[in-house]
Amino acid sequence: MLTMPRSCNTARPAASLYLYPKTSFPFWALCRSFLGYFDRNQGVLRGIASIRRVPGVVVTRGHCDGWYCEGSELLRRHWPGLSVPPRGHVGAAGGLDLRTCVYNGTGIEKPDYLATVDVDPNSPTYSKVIHRLPMPYIGDELHHSGWNACSSCHGDPSAVRQFLILPSLLSSRIYVVDTAKTPRAPSLHKVVEPTDILQKTGLAYPHTSHCLASGDIMVSCLGDKEGNATGNGFLLLDSDFNVKGRWEKPGHSPLFGYDFWYQPRHKTMISSSWGAPAAFSKGFNLQHVSDGLYGRHLYVYSWPDGELKQTLDLGNAGLLPLETRFLHDPSKDTGFVGCGLSSNMVRFFKTTDGAWSHEVAISVTPLKVRNWILPEMPGLISDFLISLDDRYLYFVNWFHGDVRQYNIEDPSKPVLTGQVWVGGLLHKGSDVVYVSEDGAESQFSVPVIKGNRLRGGPQMIQLSLDGKRLYVTNSLFSVWDQQFYGPDFVKKGSHMLQIDVNTEQGGLTINPNFFVDFGTEPEGPALAHEMRYPGGDCTSDIWI
Repeated sequence: MLTMPRSCNTARPAASLYLYPKTSFPFWALCRSFLGYFDRNQGVLRGIASIRRVPGVVVTRGHCDGWYCEGSELLRRHWPGLSVPPRGHVGAAGGLDLRTCVYNGTGIEKPDYLATVDVDPNSPTYSKVIHRLPMPYIGDELHHSGWNACSSCHGDPSAVRQFLILPSLLSSRIYVVDTAKTPRAPSLHKVVEPTDILQKTGLAYPHTSHCLASGDIMVSCLGDKEGNATGNGFLLLDSDFNVKGRWEKPGHSPLFGYDFWYQPRHKTMISSSWGAPAAFSKGFNLQHVSDGLYGRHLYVYSWPDGELKQTLDLGNAGLLPLETRFLHDPSKDTGFVGCGLSSNMVRFFKTTDGAWSHEVAISVTPLKVRNWILPEMPGLISDFLISLDDRYLYFVNWFHGDVRQYNIEDPSKPVLTGQVWVGGLLHKGSDVVYVSEDGAESQFSVPVIKGNRLRGGPQMIQLSLDGKRLYVTNSLFSVWDQQFYGPDFVKKGSHMLQIDVNTEQGGLTINPNFFVDFGTEPEGPALAHEMRYPGGDCTSDIWI
């Protein structure tokens, strides 16, 4: 039986623009595909979806009664077993973007905070931070985030995407933020203390969180309290955010921890491996790679029972495998991992005998450089994502400074369709230059946005639900920011950019009208990292 995601059951705030995808999506995203830019004053869909990948099904227009789409009746006729969410709140705070902002490591003795950014071009506060929620402690290093409920919770009618989970990478606290009571001004709901996590699981350094169909929340943790990678594993919180224990079976923890993604139809979870917290938390040392303090493996687990079934050694082509994503289509057994130091996008897939394998799908050539710490500079792929329709893959090169778009309709043969430079270590005016084969020295041109020179390199990205706006921030991790981009970058703070996307033919264009300057924050310049939409996004929702 095909089921629609329950993540649509999300509390609706007043008077906001709500953003939903209006491009073509396969059946696993139909819940969203019927919703475009929804103007609640007119009560009609302005974005019309065409579901081109499902033979015989073309949706041309739908009207909404409250927050329910009549198009669901068409779906029932084509798929009699389809379960569509009931009438009710299927909206989310569109026009808003939630991002983690860090003061830890900047010299400013203030708590990290969650910033709410207005991304609605029709709003008078467009491209501005409209709210800041400071955490109660100093020294957390807010990093990644996730939701208490997502599309995998479709079977629970009480599941509501209300709480944002904020793991603190260095303090090991986990904050729970209520985003529904007052969507434009989220509030702190609960703090999961590191002592409770440590006492019950021995885990520390929490990183990635995903909601589960059971209502639990799973968080990858990168080590033990001393920062040893051997103590890493997966933390489970219940729906009230109490510590339940570890997810993986005893003796089945990976060698290193970082990101993870599960694909329930294939009964598989795959996790990646950054490095030992005792190493990366003090800055990057290349010798630590040779010393075995950084990872190069993917770990294949049975889902949902947590048994480590296979370890994929990516070798030198897969040093520092970071973000890990399956395709969104739950029937697909293909995904990608971005390998930071090797600067390769590695594709993993199931073979005919049921085992998992991998291959390099995209390789970023290191550049010969002068006036840098090494004679060659890797791109350093630090983040990537896949569009909700599985058509495009986007990634950033934090060192080189470019953002790329690839068509992955054939995942084994990605095709470059867009590329822009928005910073990096090789921009014009920098001390560092790259050297071509003929010995000529060159640098990349980086635009000025609204009178602002771009700082740092592109680091975290998030795609709007309609696939047409790619948002970019430029802080990786405070101690690494300072190491590679210098104290001047930390003193001036981060910024957020918008890149406009051509979803038909491919292509990227920097939007000249959008610039959020976190260097002018009231408490001083801040480092902005990961982004989330109140209605969910392509890096947090998993369909089943």
